[in-house]
Amino acid sequence: MMIAGTITLADGDLETAWWGGNAREAPTLVLLHEGLGCIELWRDVPDKLERATGCSVFAYSRFGYGRSDTTTLPRPLDYMQREATEILPRVLQAAGIHRAVLIGHSDGGSIGAVYAGAAPPDPHLIGLVTIAAHFFVEDLNIRSIEKIREDYEATDLRDRLARYHLDVDTAFRGWNGAWLDPGFRAFDITASLPRIKVPVLALQGADDPYGTEEQLAVMKAHVKAPLQTRLIPGARHSPHLEAKDATLKAITDFVATLPGGPWK
Repeated sequence: MMIAGTITLADGDLETAWWGGNAREAPTLVLLHEGLGCIELWRDVPDKLERATGCSVFAYSRFGYGRSDTTTLPRPLDYMQREATEILPRVLQAAGIHRAVLIGHSDGGSIGAVYAGAAPPDPHLIGLVTIAAHFFVEDLNIRSIEKIREDYEATDLRDRLARYHLDVDTAFRGWNGAWLDPGFRAFDITASLPRIKVPVLALQGADDPYGTEEQLAVMKAHVKAPLQTRLIPGARHSPHLEAKDATLKAITDFVATLPGGPWK
């Protein structure tokens, strides 16, 4: 069962949610949403992960998303790096999370990778899962983001997203505008990858319109920590929703191998 809450930082209030609890001191799975995501758009994934792994699950909506306080635009082009180094550490501290496995989707996966590769490393972090994360910009990626901007302006996409975001234009234009800024072509976080010290599971949909298998290849080339990569058949950019059983099994199996596990 989800327990909704709020964390107050100097920047404002963030919407949060918890699932489950474990008296045996299992780690907390911390969910980091995509560029148009929020707590609610994880659907039933947190509940299923809590039941399958025996770990508590925590999620928050970043500033400008969901029911969290809004933010000013334009977003800085290094907004993911800033989230990883300036906001996420304060969120984990405020939430009282002492052992964490980060599970990040798309932008959230990139944020998780930067956080895991920070110096000095977080001694409380024991694992990282990336789902359709971006480590550099690809032409395919930009074309898809250009297309979704057209959809936002010409279809009911804005109305559908407004069901989940209090400030839907900030949520969409903050993300879309940053990615389509010519300066964003320089985005590249591969330098963070060799510094990651915890085991990593990297997942990507086989038909992802926002990134190719080169994203996984970069991880294989640069990550020095124990690494598993998996291309999920039948999935696009959200394998945890489009190929749920296979994706959640991969995550559950990975979590069970982390120090102290399994917790079931």
